[in-house]
Amino acid sequence: MRAKVLLVQQLKEIVAEMGLEWSEKITLEPPKDKQFGDLAVNVAMILAKQAGQPPRALAETFAARLKAGDSRIKAVEVAGPGFLNITYSEAFWQQTVQLVLRSGAAYGCSDSGKGKKVQVEFVSANPTGPLHIGHGRGAAVGDSTARVMRAAGYDVRTEYYINDAGKQMRILGYSVWLRALELEKRPVEWPEDWYRGQYIVDIAKEVLAKHPGLLDKTPEEAQDICFEYAMSNILEGIKADLKAFNVAHEVWFSERTLVQDGSVDKAFALLADNGYSYERDGALWFKTTEFGDDLDRVLRKSDGSLTYFASDIAYHSNKYDRGFELLVDVWGADHHGYIPRLRAAVQALGKPVDSFDVILIQLVNLMENGKQIAMSTRKGQFETLADVIKEVGSDAARFMFLSRKSDSPLDFDLELVKQRTMDNPVYYVQYAHARICAILRRAEEKNPELTKENSGEFSKYLVHKAELDLLRRADAFSELIATSAAHLAPHHISYYLQDMARELHAYYAAVQVLNAENDDIVTARLTFLKAIAQVLKNGLTLLGVSAPESM
Repeated sequence: MRAKVLLVQQLKEIVAEMGLEWSEKITLEPPKDKQFGDLAVNVAMILAKQAGQPPRALAETFAARLKAGDSRIKAVEVAGPGFLNITYSEAFWQQTVQLVLRSGAAYGCSDSGKGKKVQVEFVSANPTGPLHIGHGRGAAVGDSTARVMRAAGYDVRTEYYINDAGKQMRILGYSVWLRALELEKRPVEWPEDWYRGQYIVDIAKEVLAKHPGLLDKTPEEAQDICFEYAMSNILEGIKADLKAFNVAHEVWFSERTLVQDGSVDKAFALLADNGYSYERDGALWFKTTEFGDDLDRVLRKSDGSLTYFASDIAYHSNKYDRGFELLVDVWGADHHGYIPRLRAAVQALGKPVDSFDVILIQLVNLMENGKQIAMSTRKGQFETLADVIKEVGSDAARFMFLSRKSDSPLDFDLELVKQRTMDNPVYYVQYAHARICAILRRAEEKNPELTKENSGEFSKYLVHKAELDLLRRADAFSELIATSAAHLAPHHISYYLQDMARELHAYYAAVQVLNAENDDIVTARLTFLKAIAQVLKNGLTLLGVSAPESM
């Protein structure tokens, strides 16, 4: 927020001139009631003891210095026990128009992240079946988190961890082999633990076509072929689905490479050197009890096989070895109990506990005609992400996934998302952008001179309360991005966009644009709307959602 940055700078100068020390307890926040100004500051209350003055007396001193030092400040009032209520001039807020238009797509970006090297790992679904709607929410959150952090000045890389070495993958190969036996009229004994979706049948048909002698091989050889083909096939489908969902991963990391490149052995050696592992009963153990766990955990079983925990430790150690300063994992909410264990591993590896964070993704309840649609990958009962995108589009799905905090359950109503009404959040925001574009087109048709940006004074024209409120909201965009990035909370962007759209729609009801009193006012308001459209577009881009010019 430009107003907040400016005020902090001014207050720090005054504090220094008075021989006082700035305190981190000083806060600057918009008052709950707008009639009390743009910012409320507690500086006098915090520094009163240090200054040896009553808070209100010190506040009066600050008020006088602020009013005398900057014409952009319209009013400073002392309230209550010593709060300062600051009101900026209309001209100050009007400057936001040109700031937005000059910055364009970069408006809202900052260097608050200071180039910190961050890795965001998300989706990472086992390639045992197509992505479902739950994976879609994680994809939207992970991708938008990366976008927001980049806009806030972090150096971000995105990654997908391919679980291609675990038990579930062997079950996948086994399931395809069983279907191949069934297709060839061979006797089959159906186990309880296998994948049953139609996609398994389709893959089995393809494997048989490519490997005519498949079932003449030993079961072990045949299942290996089925596993490799199925994993490759499903992974390509996952990549295609994510591309259609406007999600990009820069790195696709194979779990199997952790053993092949020595990452597991290196991580084990590091734990041993730091005194956090031991051997017992032929197994290798991690001393998680030293970090508050109720019992120690096995890393390598007595038969030599690795646990999932071991692979996860090696993987995260590998991430640190690649130079990342902050690791952000996006997990399903059912993994909540696993967070302390991996945080313990991070500390045991010698890394700060706050260098690792997790975004939890709660369940998505897919609704249709008031009824919940059951989803189960193993039983083949699920709504794929590809089907949802086909049904409602990538934009609508992404916006809905980001319309609530990620660790809150989400009811995804297919019928609502398809509606082109103001009850549909994504339509509501996109229409706000498209409506501005439509007004600009009509102005161009009416008189091209009207659409030329007004680079002069707006003080005579942009004075309506609705205009100034929208400019205040636009001014807050950069701070919003920085805060959303710091808290790994991209859903704040969707809240912001809905609030801006609401204010914009109310603006049209209060103010004439093309039918204003004279052409200067029309041009000023059109220029103003161009700036608001740019903010809307920038916000939608952070969510991975398009900003249509017509709807």
